[in-house]
Parts: sequence; structure tokens; C-alpha cells
Amino acid sequence: MTVDSSGTSSLNGQAVAAGPEALAIQAAMSAGESVLAHRFGSAITLVDAEHLDGSGPATVVRARIASSSFALPRTLVIKHYPQRPAKGAVDPFAQEAVSYQLFTALSPDERMCPELLAHDGKHRVLVIDDLGDAPTLRDKLHGRDARAAERSLLSWARSLGRLHASTAGREADFNALLRRLGGPVKGEDTTPVLATAQLPALLEELFGVATSESIRQRAERCAEHARSLSYRAFSPVDLSPDNNLVTTGGVRFLDFERGLVRNALVDAAELRVPFSSGAGALALPAGMSEAMVAAWRAEVSSVWPVLADEEVLTEHLLDSQLLRVWISSWERLPKLPKGKAGQVSEAAALVTWWRDLSARAELAGSAEVAEHAAAVAAAVDAAHGPGLELALYPAFR
Repeated sequence: MTVDSSGTSSLNGQAVAAGPEALAIQAAMSAGESVLAHRFGSAITLVDAEHLDGSGPATVVRARIASSSFALPRTLVIKHYPQRPAKGAVDPFAQEAVSYQLFTALSPDERMCPELLAHDGKHRVLVIDDLGDAPTLRDKLHGRDARAAERSLLSWARSLGRLHASTAGREADFNALLRRLGGPVKGEDTTPVLATAQLPALLEELFGVATSESIRQRAERCAEHARSLSYRAFSPVDLSPDNNLVTTGGVRFLDFERGLVRNALVDAAELRVPFSSGAGALALPAGMSEAMVAAWRAEVSSVWPVLADEEVLTEHLLDSQLLRVWISSWERLPKLPKGKAGQVSEAAALVTWWRDLSARAELAGSAEVAEHAAAVAAAVDAAHGPGLELALYPAFR
């Protein structure tokens, strides 16, 4: 493939306008063909490029194999990262390539993502198995079939647990692969520490809600637990519903540009505060969270037997939920407009999450946490409501 600087370029033998998107697709296809030729020792021609939407720095293209003497899938997905990061900065290409390497070394039953077929650090390209046009978890949640959405959520929770169980104890492998690819090994995320340190002052300033010293210390302990060496496993980090494909073999995770090894209970918080780490989160019906927790625990209890103990798991999940709600509030509250106008859904999310935290804490016997969470929920509702409540996902309305 060549780029024609005259204003058009050739893509799969077709003349197309040489705009930024066409050139990016062409570069991805060329990089894909190069890495496949190196991997299999023979030229492999790719055709019928289809640009796939994505929010990250990579150009993502689906392509068909025109000719090959090897047993390869009919179609492949190419992820090309043309821009190199600043020196010392985290490299999303390296994070994703190493994440896929980690899973490709596992058996197909343990692999909760597409298979990595080829990658190259020089060309900054990945070629992965194409899972086709399977719906995303977001599609299911925004559809009209409540039963299908429920099955997909339980499959997502099981896949998350299987992902954690299959990668437990493999942090050294992950870091070694990352060093080999030239990416800096990431330190632990400092967000939990910053959020727990700064949120109390924010709550006092915006709503006049005081945070007792014991609650501050509880939140700080939660942040430390999130950074601990316990329950370490791989995390995609970005657990947004649109990054999960609902396939016949279960939910499969996509986009590991932020992938790392961390405490798995940080991910498990999303079972209690569903998809709160991303934008556009809505609510799930009563009982759904408990069912998701049970599905996740069934997968991880084989590697962490202590989590089969209901009391132990409840305490861990409450800590993770508290931390998730504190972080979400720390991130979102400064962005809320003053007064009652605008961004009602964001305020409603915070009200709902703090109310849920209060209810969970009360059930767990943590009266002070419950009282503080209820006070915050009431204050946010009074400032941006009243009567705010996060709407259910469309499938459950």
C-alpha cells in the first residue's frame, strides 16, 4: 500500500479521498499486513477495510483476509497506535499488547477476550481475532428485553470473576512482558488516596456536610486496601458496557489500553455501583446486584476461598463500594452546576449511590457509615432536586 499525496490514496485497490480517516485506515492496514507477514513468514493480503468506532488513541479496523495459505479467521481486527507517548508516560499500546499476551497464553476456556494473533512494537500494531458483530452489553441494557439484559449482566459478572481467577498471581508475568515491550511498569493509581483526602472538604464546602474523623479513617483504610497486595488480578480498568461483547460463549472484554494488575475488589465494586466509573451509568432493578455478586464469587472463590465466607465478602464489598462512591463523588461534584439546573442525571446518580451505600452499610451493621452516606444523599438531593433518583436502564423500565 502507498499513500498518494495528490489528494487521493489507494485502499484495497479503490481510489478514496486522502482525508485523515482514510490515511489512518490505510496506515493500519499496511501495519497489519506487515506484522502478519513477519509472524507467518509469508505475505497475507487484507481487503475490505471497515473502520470501527473507538474512543481511544488507536485506529481500529476490521479487515478480510483475501489470500493466505495459513488457517486464519476470515476476518481480523487491527488496532494501530501511530502516536508514541511522551518519554516515561504510560503507553496504551504496550498496556494493551501485554494484556492480550497475558490472556493468549491461557487456554481458550480461560480467555475472556479475543485471541491475539500478532503484534509488533515497531509498527505499534495489534492483530486480534474478530468476534464479529455481537451486541455489546450496552446494547442489551438499552434494548427492550429485560430477560436478555439480566442474562447478559450475569454473564458479565461471571466473566469478570473468571478473568480475575485466571490471572490471579500473574502480576510478575504481566510486568515482565510490559518491560520487554518497553512500556514503563505503572505504579498504583493515586486516585483513591486523593479522593479520600479531599472529598470531606468538598462536602463541607458544597453542602455543609461534616465528615467525622472515624469516617475519614475508614475511607483512608479502604483506599489502602485497594492498593494492597491482596486479591491481585488483571483488570481491564475500563468496564464500560460498550467495552463488553455478549457472545454465545459468554461476555468477552475489549479495550485493554488501561489494563493492569490490581486488587480485584476494586472491579468488584462495579457489582454494587454498576458501571459508575464511566459516563452514562443508570440503575439496575432490585436484587440484580446481589445476583451479580453471587455469579462473580462463584468464579473467584476457588482461588480466594476466604471470599466464600459471607461475612468476609460483605465487609470487603462494603469497603469497595464506599471507595467507589467517594471517588465518583470527588470526580463529579466539582462539575455539577450550582443550583438546580442542568446535569440532573449526574446529581441523581450521586444521590442514588449514596443512598444505596447507606442501605448497605446499615445492613452490615456500620451505623456511622450509613448515617454519613444518608446525610450526603439528602444534601445533594436538596441542592439539585428534590426527589432525585437514577433511572433504570431502558431494558428494565
